[in-house]
Amino acid sequence: MRLTVFWDRMNQQFGEAYAQSVAKDYVIAELKGRTVEQALADGEPAKRIWAAVVATFDVPQYLH
Repeated sequence: MRLTVFWDRMNQQFGEAYAQSVAKDYVIAELKGRTVEQALADGEPAKRIWAAVVATFDVPQYLH
């Protein structure tokens, strides 16, 4: 998954402002206790990060 697709999905799910806040502040267990920003900086694939977001939040099926 491209980062542009990842961020499009984050923005659709949370709205632009809140998506940035979620990425920066929310620690996700499926990402080994990291935030989205930390996981991206560590080189984690965007597809894996998105799967962790889907597992953590109530993401509509059409965004999976």
